[in-house]
Amino acid sequence: MAARVKRDDRVFVLRGKDAGNQGKVLRVLPSEGKVVVEGINLVKRHTRGNPAAGRQGGIVSKEMPMDMSKVMPVCPSCGKPTRINVKQLDDGTKARVCKRCQGMMN
Repeated sequence: MAARVKRDDRVFVLRGKDAGNQGKVLRVLPSEGKVVVEGINLVKRHTRGNPAAGRQGGIVSKEMPMDMSKVMPVCPSCGKPTRINVKQLDDGTKARVCKRCQGMMN
């Protein structure tokens, strides 16, 4: 089955502290049902420095995974958050299609 959200998709955040924002999907974790979105769900982590590895210690902001159900893909053609429809093309492959404008999402 074709995935609803893929890496490099632009998504709209529906719930949480970042609701209403958009970002690019960096990673999809299908076994956990989560996605990592650029600039969304940022947390601060205190890290210890490691001079041998060239890593500086301090407080680092990083994106944490969020539930896939809390994001909605944004259609590249109409620019609005939309649901995904999967259609089978003439050559037998499946393609993701915008439910609003019927534009291709791939």
